[in-house]
Amino acid sequence: MHIDELVEHWTILDEERDLIAGKRGATRLGFAILLKFYTQYGRFPRGRSELPDEVVEHVAKQVQVLTSELGFYEWSGSTIEYHRNQIRTRLGFRICTTADAAKLTVWLAENVAHAERQPERVREELLKHLREERIEPPTLGRTSRIVASALHSAEVTWSLRIASRLSSETTQRIYALVGIGDETDAAGEESVADHQVSGVDEHRNEKSR
Repeated sequence: MHIDELVEHWTILDEERDLIAGKRGATRLGFAILLKFYTQYGRFPRGRSELPDEVVEHVAKQVQVLTSELGFYEWSGSTIEYHRNQIRTRLGFRICTTADAAKLTVWLAENVAHAERQPERVREELLKHLREERIEPPTLGRTSRIVASALHSAEVTWSLRIASRLSSETTQRIYALVGIGDETDAAGEESVADHQVSGVDEHRNEKSR
């Protein structure tokens, strides 16, 4: 990572230092990294693997904690949950609720998925919208379900709109092509067969007379 990027995105600002004050060691370093990561991405890192070494070193120098202390920071449990709540409150974000997910699905279907059919592109627009609405992105699995639901909803809406513009005559012709026509053909074949049998019977009757 270039030094300019480190300075721009990972430098602790004066107004952020009051949140860090009072914390020590691994807790101080872990909290500072969570804060800067969330400020940049609108979500928390899923673990140490998402943090480049140069980022950890840059933040560690600022909070005057050894880089190795991050190894003692716990990525699950009450402490990190408390830290997350502190950061959300400070930055004005909130967790994505069930009601939020339903609204997001409708928004995606109406504003994105009706024109964009690639799931990854729809997901990008969802993440951008979440940041604008100050909502923390849900888990990867839940995000994928929201995207899939929006794409399906847009497809159904699109199909209904097309169907509503068709005349009753056109609709009946389509029905005939996909179903009724087959039944008609089958009925026609039976009629021909019946006619052939009837003709044979009539011929036999004439010979017996």
